[in-house]
This record gives sequence, C-alpha cells and structure tokens, in this order.
Amino acid sequence: MCISGVQVSVLVPGSIREWLRCHVLRPLLRAARGGVTPRRLAWSLALGMVIGINPSVGLATLFVVLVAWVFGLSRLVSLIGVHVVTPLHLLLFIPFIELGVYLFHTRKLPMDRKQLAHLSHHPLRLLHDIWQWEWHALVVWGVVAAIVMPLLAVYLRRALVVFLKRHRTLMRSRPATH
Repeated sequence: MCISGVQVSVLVPGSIREWLRCHVLRPLLRAARGGVTPRRLAWSLALGMVIGINPSVGLATLFVVLVAWVFGLSRLVSLIGVHVVTPLHLLLFIPFIELGVYLFHTRKLPMDRKQLAHLSHHPLRLLHDIWQWEWHALVVWGVVAAIVMPLLAVYLRRALVVFLKRHRTLMRSRPATH
C-alpha cells in the first residue's frame, strides 16, 4: 500500500505488521466470522474506545467487559478498542479533570510542590478533592461519550463494511491456530 508516494512497508517494520495482523486483525476477523455483524462490531469497538478514554484509572477493562456483556456486544472487540486508545486516555486525563474544575467551579488541581505538600498533610481533604475532581471529570466524559460514541460507531461501521468487502478471501479463510 502506498501513502503519499511512500510504501507503508517501509514505515512499519515487518515484525510490527505481523504482530498487528495476528493480535488485532485476526481476532476482529474471527469475531466477524462468528456471526457478529459489522454494525455490532462497530458498536463494540466504539464502546471500547469511548470507555477507554474515561478519566478513571484502572476500571476501563472491567467496565467495558460488563457493559459489552449487558448490551450483547463483542467483549473481545470492545477490549481491543479500550487498549487501542490507551495513549489517548493518557493525553485526555488531565483535560477532562480541568474541564470538570472549570464547569463545576471547584478548586484547581495542585500543580506545584507547595500545594502538593499542603494537601499531603491533610489526607481527608486530599481524598475529598480527588473524589470531587474525579466525578466532575466523569460527568464531562459522559457528555463527550454520549456525543462521540454514536458518531464513532457510524464511521467504524462504514470502514468495516468497506474492509470486509475488500477482504472477502480473508473472511473465508480459516483462522490461524496458536
């Protein structure tokens, strides 16, 4: 494949392409062959991606498996979505909290050494502030998720339909066994 005159095989080493093929592409194809429609695959992936950027720490995997199970979506594809957006989660963590601080008019995050030292001497105040920042950030994330998830699902479905049409032979081939 060529992007702007540059071969993709030059940009991505063969070992990484093979890893992506084995650990991302084949599980998606297996899920698609298992009777999951492109629409359900798109919603599963969108769910995982949206939950993957939430401003909580350590709950995304458990939460996405539970929500995917409740709505009858593919847990495997949702988990892939969560882990694909991990770098985005790290980038958006502080902005979600800052936006929550701004919208709810709460105390700002302590960013200098003196403020952190002061809070470390008041653990109950620290716990209260952390909880307040977290739930405000989760409210902001919930609004963003409600808007982004349906849009993401629509575009992912279109991309999956095109992909599945282009790779009909991959869909019919037997999956590799490990």
